[in-house]
Amino acid sequence: MKIDTSENVYLYFHPNSKRTTVKEENMAGLQAIKKPIEKELDQFDLVFKAAMRSSVPLLDKVTQYIVKTKGKQMRPMFVLLAAKISGEINDSSLRAATLIELLHSATLVHDDVVDDSNERRGFFSINALWKNKIAVLVGDYLLSRGMLLALNNNDFELLRIVSNAVQEMSEGELLQIEKARRLDIEESIYFDIIRKKTASLIASCCAVGAASTGASLDMIDRMRNFGTNVGIAFQIKDDIFDYQNTRKTGKPTGIDIKERKMTLPLIYTLNNCTSSEKRYLINIVKNHAANPQKVALVIEKVNQSGGIEYAENRMEEYIAKANDLLADLPESESLTALKQLVEFTIERQK
Repeated sequence: MKIDTSENVYLYFHPNSKRTTVKEENMAGLQAIKKPIEKELDQFDLVFKAAMRSSVPLLDKVTQYIVKTKGKQMRPMFVLLAAKISGEINDSSLRAATLIELLHSATLVHDDVVDDSNERRGFFSINALWKNKIAVLVGDYLLSRGMLLALNNNDFELLRIVSNAVQEMSEGELLQIEKARRLDIEESIYFDIIRKKTASLIASCCAVGAASTGASLDMIDRMRNFGTNVGIAFQIKDDIFDYQNTRKTGKPTGIDIKERKMTLPLIYTLNNCTSSEKRYLINIVKNHAANPQKVALVIEKVNQSGGIEYAENRMEEYIAKANDLLADLPESESLTALKQLVEFTIERQK
């Protein structure tokens, strides 16, 4: 495990420090995207920090650590840009962004426990510092804070949208686990998994943003469908990373193969090779996923078969679908920023 221990320990004992170890990528482009909602993002930050606060010292220390190690605020940006395109950003919009971020933070904490992961964004995970029991309880606390934030402000529609996302994310994870055991996944099942597991959260970001402004049902559905397409493209991009050289090692990671995940490049390869090759590849994924040399053979076959190109083409299809949903909306700085946010999300480096 490669973690910058000194920086993480510093942050743990100095929670109010602004010191960071996360390398800022393409910050100039991200700042340009944030410009139309810069003031609102600052307001969101205050609401989010207040929602995380607890009178229990241990819990407050953990939540401060989460605040200090949070990512680029991509999901709150989707919420606020969708809100600004659909109407006027208001207090409900800020709560919507906070609700989404609380949910997202809770799922990350729980995921690290399930995956027995000790690292998150280059920092120690919550379970690595405070062990699994505390991590699970912290995740539960974040979920409850999100629900109470919505209920106490009568944001029932926002809570309904986000609760539906939680349900779909859970279903997607369980469906993926089931299929990973049997290795019988078809492309249609793959898309059902990523729509639920990944796309549902981005879809809910855009839907709650629109709903928070009192937008019409048609506009809310449009924003939800936009987010779904972006989320699917995002996950396909994530799948492709596994078969491409990384900046750190110069080699593909093969992590999805090691975890027996049937991603789109591999599914395409299995559907376009001989029966004997398919049996050979499935045998590696099923029985030799811990062998780097065997995993490298699968990666090589996926690259040779055109699996990467196929996945990239499907990703572009979903990006085009997302952009088509914005095509007839009035031009504005916020609309341009939302389109740029999609590009930034897809073009990112893992």
